[in-house]
Amino acid sequence: MPVIWKNTKWPGIRYYEHPTRKHGVGRDRYFTIRYQRDGQRVEEGIGWASELDPKDKKHWTAEKAAVLLAELKEAAKGLKRGPSRLKERRDIDRNQKVEAEAERQRLEREAVTFGSFFTETYLPQAKIDKKERSATREEGLYKVWILDVLGHLPMKDVSPFHLEKLKKKMAEGNQSPRSIEYAFAVIRQVFNTAGRVGVFSGENPIKKVKIPKPDNNRMRFLTHAEADALLAALKAKSADVHDMTLLSLYAGLRFGEIASLTWQDVDLDKGVLTIRDAKAGSRYAFLTEQAAEMFRTRKQGKPSDYVFSKRSDRGMDKTPQKLTKISHSFYRAVDELKLNEGIDDPRQQICFHSCRHTYASWLIEEGADLYTVQKLLGHKTNVMTQRYAHLSDNRLRDAVKALEQAKTITTVDDADEGADSSPIPESQSA
Repeated sequence: MPVIWKNTKWPGIRYYEHPTRKHGVGRDRYFTIRYQRDGQRVEEGIGWASELDPKDKKHWTAEKAAVLLAELKEAAKGLKRGPSRLKERRDIDRNQKVEAEAERQRLEREAVTFGSFFTETYLPQAKIDKKERSATREEGLYKVWILDVLGHLPMKDVSPFHLEKLKKKMAEGNQSPRSIEYAFAVIRQVFNTAGRVGVFSGENPIKKVKIPKPDNNRMRFLTHAEADALLAALKAKSADVHDMTLLSLYAGLRFGEIASLTWQDVDLDKGVLTIRDAKAGSRYAFLTEQAAEMFRTRKQGKPSDYVFSKRSDRGMDKTPQKLTKISHSFYRAVDELKLNEGIDDPRQQICFHSCRHTYASWLIEEGADLYTVQKLLGHKTNVMTQRYAHLSDNRLRDAVKALEQAKTITTVDDADEGADSSPIPESQSA
């Protein structure tokens, strides 16, 4: 059906009617404007009467179209500022709309408080991505310490001043340097997450705050005699705790790695354990004959069964549950042997993790280098392994002493050789 254009009483304004669509009591009309531009006739469509002018949110009419045409002509003659073509006007309107939306989003982002982002975005994701224990601790630190200081602040307003205030508050609350470090690690992750999802832009305020670095490294390790005494005491109390302790002492496994161990991870023919999903990724652990014999004496379950599991689940017709902590039998044995008697520094006290530390220390004392120990322990970098460097220093010191001793012997030998072979002066030859 051909389009039939109709003129209006306003010069340069015409329209055609939609064949079926209604607007009001009549048919919907599509308006255009026509004018001269650079010696050529230009015609531009405005829109339907049923549509709204984005400028004033009113429906298009022939009269509105005439007003618009007059404004464009005045701008073309330089009589007023503004676009001289409808396309230019629409481009400006579109850009303004984009800018307005961007500004709205910016203001919306800037209004997000630290507390709302933590509770609505960060914590729910942490509960999915992290271990339950870690997410629970982060939530506790937020509620007890972080909330009052930062919770009400828009993220853009959190400054080093507020973080220093939080650090002081925690220190005055007798929180350990490790707890303070942990809380600030949570804050750092919150800002990093907010930056990643586009809620926060700019530098992480944590970067301008000096965070206490706790020295929690356990430097004490068991002697062979102490380890033997501990294993003997545990054997009388709990076979499971004895075997887990032996595995940590002679394979260097963390408690969590032992608790996750299944029978499919044990290869006694090769003397190898597969440690899956450890802190620094999966790795292999190598068994001593003593550790391998321990596995041979245990009752082997299905490949997917845990080697060690909660005692309450045994004999029940369901999958045994994973251990979550070492039995108190371990600490009762430590107390009975008085391994921690008179020692107040937690870093010097024996705990289950001391067995893994003992394994590494024994390796160093037997001549293993730090790189080897790093790989056997499953450390991602050598930072943690460096705590054992002082043990290798003893070997270096012995090597220097041996060199010094060798030099002394050589010097004496040279002196003796020189005395025996020196010629007799002629004056004394008679």
